This record gives sequence, C-alpha cells and structure tokens, in this order.
Amino acid sequence: MRNEPAAPDAGAPDTTAPAVAGAVGELQRPPAEIRHADELARLADSDGGHRPPGWRLSLQAVRAFVIGDESLGISRKFVGDPALVDRALVSLATSRGLMLVGEPGTAKSLLSELIAAAVCGTSTLTIQGGAATTEDQIKYSWNYALLVAEGPSERALVPAPLLRGMAEGLIVRFEEITRCALEVQDTLLSPLSERALVVPELGAAGTVFARAGFNVIATANSRDRGVNEMSAALKRRFNFETVFPIPDFETELALVEQEVERLLQASGVTAPPRLDVLEVLVGAFRDLRTGVTADGTPVDRPSAIMSTAEAVSVAHAVGLRGWFLRGESGGVADVAACLAGTVAKDSADDLSRLRRYLEKQAKSRGDGLWRDLHEARHLLPG
Repeated sequence: MRNEPAAPDAGAPDTTAPAVAGAVGELQRPPAEIRHADELARLADSDGGHRPPGWRLSLQAVRAFVIGDESLGISRKFVGDPALVDRALVSLATSRGLMLVGEPGTAKSLLSELIAAAVCGTSTLTIQGGAATTEDQIKYSWNYALLVAEGPSERALVPAPLLRGMAEGLIVRFEEITRCALEVQDTLLSPLSERALVVPELGAAGTVFARAGFNVIATANSRDRGVNEMSAALKRRFNFETVFPIPDFETELALVEQEVERLLQASGVTAPPRLDVLEVLVGAFRDLRTGVTADGTPVDRPSAIMSTAEAVSVAHAVGLRGWFLRGESGGVADVAACLAGTVAKDSADDLSRLRRYLEKQAKSRGDGLWRDLHEARHLLPG
C-alpha cells in the first residue's frame, strides 16, 4: 500500500484550517490550531530552533506555545509544571508514545490537544476510548458499497485516525485509553514498536509504514485504574507523565476567571464574572477537593470530582444564571444553586456532605459572601 496521505472519512467534517477558518464563529469550540492560528503562525515565522523530523515547530517553539512567552506575545494555555511539558515533548520526539495520567479535570486532554496542534498542525486525529470502541474506529474500516463492487482496494479503504496519522506523519490522540478493552488497546502495539500497520485484506501491498512525525499521545484517568489495566507490553511503548492538580489558590483563581470570561462571552453574556464570587467558589472547591480548609479544619470530601474544570463549569453556570434570569453577573446564591449539579453525581451522600459544608464551614468563615453562601444553603435540592 502506498504511503500517500489518506483522504478524510466521507462521513466526517474536513478539519483542516482553511476549511474551518471561515466558520469559526459558528463553532462552539474550534480546535486549538484554529483558536490560536495567529500565534502558531508567529511562532513558525520566528522559529530558528532545531526541529525533530516531521515536526512543524522546534521543541522550544512548541513549549512557548503551550506555556506562553510574553516576549513573543504568546499566551499561556496550560497551567502546570513547565518541566512536565519539556519531558512530554522529548518523549514525543523519541520512538515511544506519551501517556498522560492524572485525576479527572487536570487538563490532560487540553495539553495533548495543544501539543498536537503545535507539533503537526492538527489536533483532530482523536480516538475516544470507551467500552464500545472497536479496532476499526482506531485503524480503518471499509466503504461497503465499493467493497462489494470491487473487492478490497485502497479506494474502498476508509482510514481511521491511526492509519491517517501513520500515513501522513501526524500526532494521534487516544483519549481515555484505559476505558477500552485490552485487545483494543493492544491495537497500538505494532504501530508503536514496528512503526507499521498491516491491512491484510490488501495482500502484499497492504502495509502502511509510519512517516516521520507520527506518534501517539494517550490519556488515562487515575480513577480508572483497574477498569482495563494496560498490558505490560503496551506500557513499555509509552513514557508516562502524571498531570497534577493546580497547587495554589491564586493560580487556580486566575485560570478559572480567564476561562469563565471566555465561556461567558461565547454564550452571549456581556457582564464579566465577579472576582469576589469566584474567590468563594474556588475556595469551596479546594476545600471539598482536599478535605481540609485553608486553616486546617477537616471537611467531608465528596466522592464526586471537584476539579478545576468542574469549577469553571459551575462558574459558567453562575454567570448564565445571573445574566439570563436577572440581567446581572451572578452571586453566591447562584453558586449554592449550581454546586449541587456538580457534587451530587456519584453518591446520594454527597449532597449531605455539601449541605454540612455550607452549614458549618461557610458559616465559620465570618461575614460577607461566605455568610451569604451559608444562608443560601436552602437552595440545595431535597
């Protein structure tokens, strides 16, 4: 089989930059290569560093794109350890894949998206892992009308992300890989070790050899360990990096404010979020996430995920609730009303834990918005 760029799946939208650029305003969430196209172009123009084979940018330029560079006017997009980003990029420049593990909501998917966009220009060759994921969704399938009419042929072949990534020298993203069955995960063994993918139906011409630039970024939630533990053989083909939650309050608050402002603008809300309300929201999330308040008082931790991503989601809901119901930014009463939908997911007891937190800890914080949060506890359901 010739290693020519495979045609996109006829049933999938064309996600190349020129085709999408004109419709960005209609997309709820354009991919990173579209959202930050101007920054990527500036980095490419000024990039004088050494580039690994098949990469569009040098490691220094990709690093700047991910963690920001004020001197070049590049915004910071991933709030995390810069050393983690360095190790991740070096891993991708080797023959091993990159595995990002960590708690849900720690921006593993965002990091993989940003890296893929900068390294190869597209972040959309993505496999979403799950119990129903099959090998043909990873490697290839067939146009059955052509298959019946002509038999197995390159024209009848419908490439999936892995085959496209190998044939075109691109990064393939595999989200939630441990949600897949073991035999489905092991589809990656030969592509990561031999850098080859065999299409047996095409006979002797049915081997695709990976072009320079091909690699795999996989993600897995630490809470999913034991669901479908990866085989030892597949683990050896990845370098593992753990993505940790944001360690300090101020950094998390700044990130939540930045992301909520962007989401509210996209939702048609012109009132900016109130910083004092966000301070209470982020403080409550950190208390419930860690099981201890800033002054060391123990708190009953809910079983639900209290991640930064969930804090952004609640803050977004607070802004929407305030704006569309009352024409304002939203207050702590909206925080209380919106928290239940995040906390009470995994266990009925979590709602009781949240209610006790608002009754005791919010009250003990004194006057001001924390007192208002305590008084708004009646807005919780049940």
